[in-house]
Amino acid sequence: MNIQEITQAAADLEKKSAEEVLRWSAERFPKIAFASSFGAEDVVVIEIIARLKLNIPVFTLDTGRLNEETYEVMDKIRSRYGISITSYFPERAAVEKLEREKGFYSFRESIENRKECCSIRKVEPLNRALAGLDAWVTGLRREQAVTRTVLPKLEQDAAHGNIAKVNPLADWTTQQVWEHIKKQNVPYNRLHDQNYPSIGCAPCTRAVKPGEDIRAGRWWWENPEHKECGLHKQ
Repeated sequence: MNIQEITQAAADLEKKSAEEVLRWSAERFPKIAFASSFGAEDVVVIEIIARLKLNIPVFTLDTGRLNEETYEVMDKIRSRYGISITSYFPERAAVEKLEREKGFYSFRESIENRKECCSIRKVEPLNRALAGLDAWVTGLRREQAVTRTVLPKLEQDAAHGNIAKVNPLADWTTQQVWEHIKKQNVPYNRLHDQNYPSIGCAPCTRAVKPGEDIRAGRWWWENPEHKECGLHKQ
């Protein structure tokens, strides 16, 4: 789809439900996949995909530094819905070089170092995962961060060869996400019950304090406007 077609389709999809957006996407794009980090939003998307029996494969980026609880929910989701989950790992040589030259926590020293780590562990594997696809699906929501407030349900991803990027939960609230999880009895990461509304790599994620933003626990040493890893360029 060119940018004009995507813009028009995005306008048409704006008032559609997540189920309708995903069904339309599965029918429109022969080569499509869902990138899941298995947070609350992502398990909702997987539940919808499984329930509607949509041909949207699921993949994940295994950075090598995920929480044990994340692996646990991945396995529960795989068993519950009978789906295959394709893992993409960072290039071994790049990780070895980074840790050998800069240590194991270089990402806390500067934004540049943190983005370098994210690039090696997440961005490069994502590029491989998206190669050859027509579109990819995310669990992004406008409510999540200041960097996502104008997020459309369908957009052109210039950073990945202008393929389509589908955000079916763009207009969902946190309350809607959890109502769906409870209603459908969807397995979820148990760190959410320990005040982790947003979960990334273990050393880059902490529980949030009362009154803090839902993304406050991600890269908490940085300002909010910098809190993207490079997977979702605006």
